[in-house]
Amino acid sequence: MKKYILAITGASGSIFGIRVLEELLKVAEVHLVMSSQSFSIMKYETDLDWRTDTEEKIRKQFKTKRLFFYKETNLAAPMSSGSFKTDGMLVVPCSMKTLSGIANGYANNLIERAADVSIKEGRPFLLSPREMPFSTIHLENMLKLARLGVKIAPPIPAFYHQPKNVDDIVNFIVGKILDSFGIEHELFKRWE
Repeated sequence: MKKYILAITGASGSIFGIRVLEELLKVAEVHLVMSSQSFSIMKYETDLDWRTDTEEKIRKQFKTKRLFFYKETNLAAPMSSGSFKTDGMLVVPCSMKTLSGIANGYANNLIERAADVSIKEGRPFLLSPREMPFSTIHLENMLKLARLGVKIAPPIPAFYHQPKNVDDIVNFIVGKILDSFGIEHELFKRWE
């Protein structure tokens, strides 16, 4: 079974991270880490309140033994080590703060450390930066990471699949993220 690390950071668009998590759990073991800022944004945008009893609430929602949750302060978590083998890491959504930390090797928390490990081990890695417009600093950080092989996948919708609601738009973006990892899905109708 495949094994992925998923990080959800404190950027708008937590629904993308939640939907990626739902899809990954269908086919893989997932090691989830969330930034402290992500919880209040998630509550505001989705009504999911994981701020307290986080692991219990996540397990109750997803009802699977393939999901492992870690606090961003837990630098002793398995994903802090290159010896913890995974099939890749995704940061969805990725705040500009986290992007900067990763691009500059700061590794101040578990998300940044796991990203650092993914890069140094040459594992598949994708960031979905959620900001608009991008500043020159943001673009330079993304370029630096792209040159290292990190896939940069901002959550930009398309409309050729004729979305009828917000879920259709979210599913398209999440589907494109999964496509970047070669993960099969049926989230949107493909162009023919």
